[in-house]
Amino acid sequence: MDEVEKIKERYERRKRLPKDLYSIFKFGNLFIYQERERKTLELLSKYGLDSLTNKRTLDVGCGRGSFLRDFIQLGARPENLYGIDLLEENIKGARQINPNINFICGNAENLDFPDKNFDIVLQSTCFTSIFDIEMKKRIAGEMFRVLKDEGIILWYDFRYNNPKNPDVKGIEKKEIKALFPNCKYDFNLIILAPPIVTRLAPLSWFLCEILEIIPFLRTHYLVVISKK
Repeated sequence: MDEVEKIKERYERRKRLPKDLYSIFKFGNLFIYQERERKTLELLSKYGLDSLTNKRTLDVGCGRGSFLRDFIQLGARPENLYGIDLLEENIKGARQINPNINFICGNAENLDFPDKNFDIVLQSTCFTSIFDIEMKKRIAGEMFRVLKDEGIILWYDFRYNNPKNPDVKGIEKKEIKALFPNCKYDFNLIILAPPIVTRLAPLSWFLCEILEIIPFLRTHYLVVISKK
């Protein structure tokens, strides 16, 4: 079985999880979402991308397009947004929610776009579901190829393995740098460990904010990667 089929199997197993597991109505998920959104806004502003009106964005492993929908709220135009995902059901669902965004069902190892075509190329919890290093390298190479010289790659993913989920494999700083060699990197540790925040947020939002200050309790990297 090749890696594409293994990835599909991993996502098929996730269907067994409770449907409301990631619901934004749960305080823990809301805390995680708002922290990621806040830090993303800070980084976009830092790199001169506080106006997304004319910026072209590609989301690799877009799922049902939630990250791209957030970009619309930040001023991006739907016709400038593109998402690609392996799973046909994800793309079908994404198109139903946002028919004006350009959603593509396909393999990001071969992106059907010209070189230097996007201002922002992002991935959110996609690479941790890919175990084959060569596939990771090919996708990373395609992300770099379609990125404009002055553009950024926005990376959001786990840095730790999840002991309760063998279908996710964390990616540390060293591997990220190996996937995108000879680049500039802006690493940011964010997100209080989900097992902590899901239990604690309904009781004390303030305590979650305090604990999130502790670096080893932050489970995700939010990274800006740019060309030298």
